[in-house]
Amino acid sequence: MKNRYVVQFTRDAESGWWVVRVPEIPGCLTQGRSIAEGRRRIREAMALFIDEAAAEQATLVDDVRLPRDVMRQIRLVAAKRALAERVREKVKDVTRAAVNQLTRRAGLSVRDAAEMLGISYQRVQQLAGGGSAHLARPGRAARARRASRVTMAAPRASASHR
Repeated sequence: MKNRYVVQFTRDAESGWWVVRVPEIPGCLTQGRSIAEGRRRIREAMALFIDEAAAEQATLVDDVRLPRDVMRQIRLVAAKRALAERVREKVKDVTRAAVNQLTRRAGLSVRDAAEMLGISYQRVQQLAGGGSAHLARPGRAARARRASRVTMAAPRASASHR
């Protein structure tokens, strides 16, 4: 028994519904308001012509019939999405390298590295490999700021005790 079927989807201009058919199975057709509905319904129709289990397990290959210019636009979107995914992977690699440089080499805290890169500190922790002890400690700059606050606060506190 065949396991792969091409399913043709043609939009009915009058009703706006999709007419769905399997050319390899004569008489097997249905309709649906959406492509998803048509896909579900064609399996039901196929079960009337071939074994029900075979219809459920069959691989359906969509052949959506649309005007040429619309199909060209769809292919363009698919190509741009693929390009965006490749760029996204490159950005992730470069960002991971920057996180490592900022936190390990420059000694910045996770929050300061996040501020410099314009991402969340949680994302910095993820890219750096999780909650390592080195990353959990504040960087030199944060420790210096904290020390200066303590130093400035100490004279006021001691002055109020006089």
